[in-house]
Amino acid sequence: MPLVRFFLILLLTSGALTLFAQHQELSDQPGLWRGQKGTQGDTLSLLSAFKRGIMQGHFRYFFMATDNARPYRDYYAHAIGGGIKYETASFHGFRLGVSGFFAFNIGSSNLSDPDPLTGQMNRYEIGLFDIENPANRNDIDRLEELYLQYEKKKTSVRVGRQLLNTPFINLQDGRMRPTEVSGVWAETKVGSNTRLQAGFLYKVSPRSTVNWYDIGSSIGVYPTGVNPNGQRSGYAGEIKSKGILLLGLNHKWPGGTQVKIWNQFTENVFNTTLVQADWKVKDKAKTQWLAGIQFIQQNAIKSGGNADPAHTYYEPRGQARTFGARIGLELSRWETNLNYNRITAAGRYLMPREWGREPFFTFMPRERNEGFGDVHALVLRLGYKIPAQRIKLAAAVGYFDLPDVKNYALNKYGVPSYTQLNLDLRYEFGGWLQGLDAQLLAVYKARTGPAYGEGKYIVNKVDMLLWNLVFNFHF
Repeated sequence: MPLVRFFLILLLTSGALTLFAQHQELSDQPGLWRGQKGTQGDTLSLLSAFKRGIMQGHFRYFFMATDNARPYRDYYAHAIGGGIKYETASFHGFRLGVSGFFAFNIGSSNLSDPDPLTGQMNRYEIGLFDIENPANRNDIDRLEELYLQYEKKKTSVRVGRQLLNTPFINLQDGRMRPTEVSGVWAETKVGSNTRLQAGFLYKVSPRSTVNWYDIGSSIGVYPTGVNPNGQRSGYAGEIKSKGILLLGLNHKWPGGTQVKIWNQFTENVFNTTLVQADWKVKDKAKTQWLAGIQFIQQNAIKSGGNADPAHTYYEPRGQARTFGARIGLELSRWETNLNYNRITAAGRYLMPREWGREPFFTFMPRERNEGFGDVHALVLRLGYKIPAQRIKLAAAVGYFDLPDVKNYALNKYGVPSYTQLNLDLRYEFGGWLQGLDAQLLAVYKARTGPAYGEGKYIVNKVDMLLWNLVFNFHF
């Protein structure tokens, strides 16, 4: 693929390479805007608050290419875009923030054309633009944030359109722009070790779209897979929900133990609870050992979104249960961890992909285990960094044992078992190019489960190589 080779040469000749996690940790505050932050105290007037506000910018170039197994179609796309954020200084504890972003398709395959052999649509490159209008190349823009925030001591309350990172609703920022939400969000610290978060969300603008949806309408904007009986899911546009209530607690003990508890109540659809404990212990050789365990329980609410079984999202009386564990160590430059996750056969783990990526220890960029039950997943990660050169390197290999593709009750999206390898590199430029970073992510997925000779279970899913090249400039 000549374009891939060209951009690999371009990246390699631009300086050192480094690895950077494609997605933020879900425990982190959203960090898309990395320019100057407003830290000054209260201003004396409203006019002063606006004059002393902070402007931040972000420009992004993204090249993506999918090399499918023969004889299926390959794809590529070049995307470029930029955005501006403005936030006022504090005025009696209040701040006003607004941001927007635009994107252009400056060259790509015909993303409206399905694969001629299978009828399957493009899966990855289309997400750089507007998935609801793949032919749109120029008018891809969105008013993203528009909020009023109040802060006093250890408490903050934000109302309006905003960025949010939680275990179930998060940025999932692996394309041009992330998922955004609209609602009320509050955070407070109790003492120095406990953090409480709560909010009510009533609108979502999913990643790779330009529109805003109420909670029910947002479920089904992305491909919907099949119902447990094997028929195409019919819940898109049919789910009714007044909103999402989120509650989170995070407590840290001085010895390195941390516990987080989250509950997400999606009115009229389903409820999800997460409990996770993490430990970090440093020995005499200054090696930091880490371990973690995780449990998630889901249950349907009422009819799961619609009284008609053909149009509901979560089966009535349905449930899902997952268990996870990890162990690892961190040295001054090296880090590694081994991760395991089990989704039991009690039912499919469901979480609208429009809202974010899953919080499993075994999550790997460019694939998910949402929509499956009876899953065993094992992932080994290795990372290395050279701080003086602003270099990081990482690799991850995972094995995902999924239900048979024809076990529709536990395999929503028709993905066979697979092995995945990710190689991820990133470099942060210095000197006169400070603010610019470059990333290369290569993903290979090899099928390990049967596909019964049907290409729809292979194309854009397994036996494929996916290239990602990203340049960001923050100011």
